Amino acid sequence: MVGSAVLSGLRRKGYENIVFQNMSELDLRRQQNVFDWLEKEKPEAVIIAAAKVGGILANDTYRAEFIYDNLMIESNLIHGSYISGVSKLVFLGSSCIYPKFAPQPMKEEYLLSGFLESTNEPYAIAKIAGIKLCENYYRQYGADFISLMPTNLYGPNDNFHLTNSHVIPALIRKFISARNTGSDFVEIWGTGKPKREFLFVEDLAEAVIFAMEKIDANTLYGAGISQINIGTGKDISIAELAETIAGISGFKGKILFDTTKPDGTPRKLLDVTRMSSFGWKYSKELEDGLRSTIEWYQKNKGDRS
Repeated sequence: MVGSAVLSGLRRKGYENIVFQNMSELDLRRQQNVFDWLEKEKPEAVIIAAAKVGGILANDTYRAEFIYDNLMIESNLIHGSYISGVSKLVFLGSSCIYPKFAPQPMKEEYLLSGFLESTNEPYAIAKIAGIKLCENYYRQYGADFISLMPTNLYGPNDNFHLTNSHVIPALIRKFISARNTGSDFVEIWGTGKPKREFLFVEDLAEAVIFAMEKIDANTLYGAGISQINIGTGKDISIAELAETIAGISGFKGKILFDTTKPDGTPRKLLDVTRMSSFGWKYSKELEDGLRSTIEWYQKNKGDRS
């Protein structure tokens, strides 16, 4: 999802000399393969959108894979980029890097200030390692490598698998499936009380390109922070989100909450003051983005994962 949005964004901005690979073509966990590819292509700039991702169930089930795969991907790409002489690198992390009970909204300075949420701790630790790799390649070698921390993302080309996806695509699939089959209820994990912030993936792509062009490592690390938050600065409860998706999808039944299942972090809202100070702001409001995503899903996926 993220890679395809960034690729489309680069093309819209007029970039033509673009090289890219996904993990079906190049296993980013294998160091020599990555080094050989970087040496062959000699990119001037690298954007790391590749990652092993998923929702609460996937994070808590595949804990070893989430930490190992993500550590390997980012380590190989960041070190390989330094060796091959990459001029600019942008690494994408996740808002789950912040402590479970961090003050809200979460400022960049809150990194490593408390305990992580247990269900996605392996993924978060891997992403924190990537942030610190970028920071210390700058501090030791002067590399212009920076990290962006997006909030929860959604949009076209998302993963709509019922158990391995994030909350928005999972809810979209559940509600459309229930509507199509005439079910009178949809069950959702947790209490519905946690609040989450969501960013349309095309807005993230614009932020990534903006950062690549206009934010350098000296400015970032000189401000005493290791990463820049990317989001809307607005959040919504899972219950409200479900009601909104149900309404757009045309589902008329009841929404039930399975309170035996985990909620995850009570609230995750990013402080986006710093990115705003650079001159960037999101453009797509949540309801408009949900409509676009639901339309894309119905056209391209139907009721398939």
